[in-house]
Amino acid sequence: MTVVKQNLIGLKANEFRHPLDLEATQSLQQFPGWDIAVRSVLGGVAEQFFYLDNVAASVQVNENQLPHIHKLLLEACQRLDLEVPELYIKQNPAPNAYTFAMRGKQPFIVLHTSLIELLTPEEIQAVIAHELGHLKCEHGVYLTLVNLVILATNLLPSWGVILAQSLQDQMLEWIRCAEFSCDRAALLAVQEPKVVMSVLMKLAGGSPTLAPQLNLEAFIEQARAYDQMSTSQLGELLKNAQNQQLSHPVPVIRAQAIDRWASSPEYQTLLERHQSSYNNEAEGKWRNW
Repeated sequence: MTVVKQNLIGLKANEFRHPLDLEATQSLQQFPGWDIAVRSVLGGVAEQFFYLDNVAASVQVNENQLPHIHKLLLEACQRLDLEVPELYIKQNPAPNAYTFAMRGKQPFIVLHTSLIELLTPEEIQAVIAHELGHLKCEHGVYLTLVNLVILATNLLPSWGVILAQSLQDQMLEWIRCAEFSCDRAALLAVQEPKVVMSVLMKLAGGSPTLAPQLNLEAFIEQARAYDQMSTSQLGELLKNAQNQQLSHPVPVIRAQAIDRWASSPEYQTLLERHQSSYNNEAEGKWRNW
């Protein structure tokens, strides 16, 4: 039996934003003016540069080019109540996806070919929705700040390295927290937690030949074993050290986080609230007709 997935009409970012993302964003906002400066100085140039690069060296997805992937994009945007950005496919052997939106004028998503080869269509939609989560939560400017500060760490004289490193650590912490919000966006689009967790499993240790053989339940057990390390002081210390310089939380942590949120009253209430909004709007349209 096919399950009809609902569109979350009127969905706001703060309805699904992870608390750690909210806390880390508020911490970054203690450096006033950075976001405005980046938007003003780099926004137009960066957008034009990436647009030209995408058009020159990628394949743009639309109704006439890879329409089955374009359909996945349209559905995800409808479910997250978001305008449709441009989507490009780029030849690259490293499975990855990323998004860019500096001023919101030319937002786009890029998927690597190796990622598409690794995933099922529903899993591809989860990845697209994850990237849409960055757009929904307006992460774009701070993602650029992360890259700029990392670059500055290598360019500043010795007296400035300590400050840059401190900001880098803070921004890496923010982006790790932001990824949890975007995983939630992926779940809201595909509305099946095992699809999102399967993506994370394949990114951790999959390949086009191994992917069909992977056991999701065994991966979930692996995530629980990793979580058990927090019961000892040494284990917690090693986990913190492992994650400190990463731009993304390790896959098992993300899988466990999405599993917990999918089982939470918060997630169920969110779906029910927007289902009610959807029914009311549909009824209103019917009456007007």
